[in-house]
Amino acid sequence: MRKTKPAKRAPPDETSSCDRIIGAAFAAFMERGYGNTTMLEIATRAKVSKRDLYANFSNKQAVLLASIANRASRMRLPPDLPAVRDRNMLASTLTTLGQTVIREVCDPAVTAIYRLAVAEAERSPEAAETLNASRSVNRGAVADLLAKAQAHGILGLGDPQQMMEQFFALLWGDLMLNRLLGAAGIPKPADIDRRARSATEAFLKLYANPASDRE
Repeated sequence: MRKTKPAKRAPPDETSSCDRIIGAAFAAFMERGYGNTTMLEIATRAKVSKRDLYANFSNKQAVLLASIANRASRMRLPPDLPAVRDRNMLASTLTTLGQTVIREVCDPAVTAIYRLAVAEAERSPEAAETLNASRSVNRGAVADLLAKAQAHGILGLGDPQQMMEQFFALLWGDLMLNRLLGAAGIPKPADIDRRARSATEAFLKLYANPASDRE
């Protein structure tokens, strides 16, 4: 009778361990605040030893930055949005983009990240910088989209960067501030759709090239 070879043990999953640490740290920061959370508590929550914790992160600030970077990466738009060829396609792209941004940023976990970055802005400015880097990628992608729409004659004259800021101002209004203050709940899908469509319509009234409608 042939002996069955013992199954080889799978190597330890370092990524899983790192993810547990980030998740545990994020939960602790939300519940107790950054200043009141210790590395020991993070290790205990993540079910890893302090040695393993320090092997992944040199200090608590490094864990904070990783937590913010991890959440921020989930709400990034593709850096290269599809090129638009006519006004209807631009309107559809802006509407879909607006819906995605509001839905992702209003997610409770993402809103919590914004609050955490604001709370730690003075003690750990890198936290806000990490979050802002993700915002810059999104805004840069939209500005590039608008520049390409101008090149195709769909939009009129204007600085794409300022036009992008105008679009987001129309999209958000006071919603972002109210979410951060806890004065507004998570918007319903119908409200998100209405807000995105209204912002797109108002934006195109401001910047659409009239000549493109006659072609």
